[in-house]
Amino acid sequence: MTTTASTSIDPATRSLLDAFLAGIRRELPVAALWAHGSLAGGDYRPGVSDLDLIAVLDRPCTAADEAGIAGVHEHLAAATPLAAKLHCSYLATTEAADPARAHLTWAHEELMHRPVTPVTRRELHSFGLVLHGTPPDALVPAVSRKELAAFVTADLTGFWRPALDHPERWLRDVWVDLGLLTLARASATLRDDTLITKAEALDVLTRLDAPADVVRDIRTRRYADAASEQPQAPTPEWLTRRAELTRAFLGPAIDALTTPASDHTTHRQAQAHGQDQDQAQGQDGDQDDGHRTEEDTNR
Repeated sequence: MTTTASTSIDPATRSLLDAFLAGIRRELPVAALWAHGSLAGGDYRPGVSDLDLIAVLDRPCTAADEAGIAGVHEHLAAATPLAAKLHCSYLATTEAADPARAHLTWAHEELMHRPVTPVTRRELHSFGLVLHGTPPDALVPAVSRKELAAFVTADLTGFWRPALDHPERWLRDVWVDLGLLTLARASATLRDDTLITKAEALDVLTRLDAPADVVRDIRTRRYADAASEQPQAPTPEWLTRRAELTRAFLGPAIDALTTPASDHTTHRQAQAHGQDQDQAQGQDGDQDDGHRTEEDTNR
């Protein structure tokens, strides 16, 4: 269910969005502008959260259009620091239905091409915010449970799991935050076919037995309001310890979440068979309590 932008957006962000829309409409034939992510989902924190936008155009972008788009973003970035958080993908109406197609995107202060993912498309249908023009459900096909589950599973196994082999990355806030929050949000999607916010994901991490000190660190940095709640500058020792805790938890958690239940059943049967053999041979046959439970798999 999409909604139309209201006055609940803070004044600084509203001013930026108005300036952005005016700027791209001077450069391009804009049929619609939508927000997804934190702003649309009600979890937006000015200056902390990204502003995730989709601009739908009446025609594909040309090389001249790319220069104009970059100029709009660069002009806004020079005018307000908040614009550095503004990311936007540019879709032609004739190309919006293809989930595999890569679209021109401004993110991290540069132009690139990347697809509008099934997660983004589900967000647009579930709680997308219409800032201008046609609503998403008129142009973007709905995403099935199977499609969404396949995408989040591939993201965990194809991107986040291999990333754990690079310890130096996990010294940075962004890797710790997004790695753990992505796992928690994926667990909700795979269990219930739902999308949850980053704030809700922190509560899920607690239920998943993520390292309490790391969850507290993320919550304080991202959601503290009072100056007294702001964390002190982290020590190198804490950053190293946090990285170790995160990697030690995240690897097994991803494996538990993405391994098919049938694989767990086969593993348990093999364990039971091995225990029977041990007992028959007069050896210690204590039951192995380390296998994953059904609850772990459903997470």
